[in-house]
Amino acid sequence: MLKKNILISAPYFQPVVDKYMHVFEQYNLKPIVPKVTERLEEHELLEVIHDIQGTICGDDRFTPKVLDAAKQLSVISKWGTGIDSIDKAYANQKNIQVFNTPNAFTNPVSDTVLGYILTFARQLHAMDTDVKKHIWEKRNLVSLYECTLGIIGLGNIGQAIARKASSFGIRILGHDPCKPPKEFLDSVSIELVSKDFLLSKSDFITLNCDLNDSSLHILSTIEFTNMAKKPYIINAARGPLIDEIALVKALKDGKIKGAALDVFEDEPLPPTSELRSLENVLLAPHNSNSSPDAWEKVHEQTLNNLLVGLGIWSK
Repeated sequence: MLKKNILISAPYFQPVVDKYMHVFEQYNLKPIVPKVTERLEEHELLEVIHDIQGTICGDDRFTPKVLDAAKQLSVISKWGTGIDSIDKAYANQKNIQVFNTPNAFTNPVSDTVLGYILTFARQLHAMDTDVKKHIWEKRNLVSLYECTLGIIGLGNIGQAIARKASSFGIRILGHDPCKPPKEFLDSVSIELVSKDFLLSKSDFITLNCDLNDSSLHILSTIEFTNMAKKPYIINAARGPLIDEIALVKALKDGKIKGAALDVFEDEPLPPTSELRSLENVLLAPHNSNSSPDAWEKVHEQTLNNLLVGLGIWSK
């Protein structure tokens, strides 16, 4: 029996391929492991996809052109949650199954967001820099119970942020086109409000929504102009949720106090990005999902999804 070719392009899964080699061998699967820095772009996928039956991928660009070339592909198993880089509707037309791992990183991402909120409120980063520069200055700080947190997107991660933040006594505003479950609303003191109200009343705003046509650049020039309290912006979801050109201008013009960004419109962040030179911005390399336990669970689920999609296992 011929082995099925499995493209392993998820950067987080590539280092553990050997750990799961017994599974690949058991089911007559041949892992194909290309060099990947962040993702495979369309032209890179086109070079390898023609004889691939299944894939464990990251944020690779599965465009219609790639899916047309993938004559033997039956399953795309996404390592992680977001599938905005995959044209799922077109994949469905081609009878290519698409799986992901929802709720995979709720704890590490929500921890990261809360860490940024505390860092900004207590100015930990700024005071550390001051003292290292021999500046002994008492900064004006705030306690979270004096503040308002706005959460845009109340899925698993947004709900987890609300639960964790509520223990600090902070006022919480939430916005989501879909009403959260009653169990969550009964357990957390949160006010469901319009996006405009949230933008005008929040000291901290965190984005925790999917990337789609309606959320692309959900924060841009108009939104920054309407932020009356000059909040801190936190994005650990998807880079294109924020119009980065408008963000840089808002930061320079003082319309917002600062930003913490784990994700960007272009990744890795280009060397020429003005964000790198702004002192009121905290930057990270798309790493808020980091957690040994979470990664292990995602490895297992992604592999399971692959086997289901290949018809080897049942759901």
